[in-house]
Amino acid sequence: MASSYRSSLAERDESLPAAGIGERRLRLLTYNIQTGIATSRYRHYLTHSWKHVLPCAGRRDNLDRIASLVRHYDIVGLQEADAGSLRSGYVNLTEYLASHAGFPYWYDQTNRNFGMFAQHSMGVLSRMRAAEVREYRLPGAIPGRGALVIRYGRGRDALALMIVHLALGRRARLRQLGFIGEIASAHRHVILMGDLNCLSDSPELGSLIERVGLREPAHDLHTFPSWQPIRNIDHILVSPSIRVDDVSVLKYPLSDHLPISMEISLPQEMELGGQHTSRWDSHLATAF
Repeated sequence: MASSYRSSLAERDESLPAAGIGERRLRLLTYNIQTGIATSRYRHYLTHSWKHVLPCAGRRDNLDRIASLVRHYDIVGLQEADAGSLRSGYVNLTEYLASHAGFPYWYDQTNRNFGMFAQHSMGVLSRMRAAEVREYRLPGAIPGRGALVIRYGRGRDALALMIVHLALGRRARLRQLGFIGEIASAHRHVILMGDLNCLSDSPELGSLIERVGLREPAHDLHTFPSWQPIRNIDHILVSPSIRVDDVSVLKYPLSDHLPISMEISLPQEMELGGQHTSRWDSHLATAF
C-alpha cells in the first residue's frame, strides 16, 4: 500500500548536529517506546499495566524526555507507538515526537486497531523527504505485525529503510523475516531497524543475514529490559555498501527497551533525491 509521507509542520532547530547530504553521513536511532511508558522494574508490568489501556499523567513528561533524545538524529524508527486513542489521550505519539523534536516529516503505520481503546503503531521521524512509503502486513497466526518501508531517492541507488516489530514466537518470526527478506532483496542499499524479538545469534536472524547479505556491525548490544539489559532483541542491520562509523546502546531508561544509535556514511553513488529540509519546508513527498 503506497501512502504519502506525512509532514508534521514542525520547526527544525538549525543548531542540531544533523548530517548534511554533502557529507554523506546520517545519524540513526531505533527505539521501542512502549507507548511512552517508563518502566524500571519487572513488577511494573503488573502494577503499571493499567497505563496500557488508560491515560496517565506522567506519559506526556516522559514523551518530552524522549523528544529531547531523538531530536539529535536524522532518522528515527519507533516501535510500540500509538496513533491516537484513549490511553494516549487521543494524541498520535509519532506526530507528537515529530513536533516536539523538530522533525519536518513523519509517518506512522497502525498494525492493530482497537478503535478508541488502542491504536498500536510504528512510526518514522525524518529530516529528509521520502520518495515513497509502503506499508506491509507481515504473516503470522496472530495478525497485527507490520513492516514500514521508506525509500529515499529513485532507481538502483536509492536507500530503502525498513522499520519492523516482529512476533514473539520463533516460527512466526521465521515467516516474517522470510517475507522481509524478499522485500530487502529488491534493493541495493538497505537499513533494517526495529524490535526483532530475537538475539543476534538466533537461527532466524542468521537466515536473513545469509540470504540478503545484510550485516550487524556490533553483536550483543543488550537493550532489554532497560533497567538491567540482558537481551539483545533490538537491532539495526545494514547492507555492505553502507559504512558504519559508530553504534551503541544509549542508557536512557524511558521505556522498557533501550534505544540503539548508529552513525553511518553513505556511498557516493547513492541518490537520496533531495537535501535535508529547511526550517519551514513542509512539502509532502511524492507517493507512488
